[in-house]
Amino acid sequence: MDVIIVGAGGHGRVVLEILRSAGQHRVVGFLDADESLAGTTVMGVPVLGHPQHLLKVRGKAKGAIVAVGDNRARISYAKHLTEAGLELVSAIHPKSVVMASVRIGRNVVVAAGAVVGTEAVVEDSVIINTSAVVDHECVIGEGAHIAPGAVLAGRVRIGAGAFVGLGSRIIQCLSVGEGAVVGAGAVVLRDIAAGVTVVGVPAKVIRAKT
Repeated sequence: MDVIIVGAGGHGRVVLEILRSAGQHRVVGFLDADESLAGTTVMGVPVLGHPQHLLKVRGKAKGAIVAVGDNRARISYAKHLTEAGLELVSAIHPKSVVMASVRIGRNVVVAAGAVVGTEAVVEDSVIINTSAVVDHECVIGEGAHIAPGAVLAGRVRIGAGAFVGLGSRIIQCLSVGEGAVVGAGAVVLRDIAAGVTVVGVPAKVIRAKT
């Protein structure tokens, strides 16, 4: 299927390469909020304009994927793409390990080296980044981002829009609330409330929900 990537930055380049490696879809263009990129190329693919121009370029592709790191923006763009009649596709790197029993939504990115374990659930617009581990029966909520090298033990639940930082660790059966942030390298030993930021070993709250 011909697809458009929304987001021509670093993550967009990663998603492009994943789609090329998987060989399931052909990327025909990028859209990006930086209007200075319009008319340029990224890794040989043209930047067609701002996402607001989506209706003008819709005829070039049947599918799309959002490659934007900001969780709220990613969810919002996914909604606009669906409303425009485009099919949201996922980018699963062939050198990731995704068990057959995993349930994966739309607009999901699973990068190289990532492992998604038995009966995990990965909802729409999630990023499971390079070499992250999501173990058995985890549930990753819509628009969450599991950063490179993060490790989730079994039956962890990550709320919608949460961010689990680089190299962090979450022990089994815990919950991270919606919109929460787990800092890089943190070790989470207890449930994390919605909207808070935790850092350290063991992880402690440094910013409460506002």
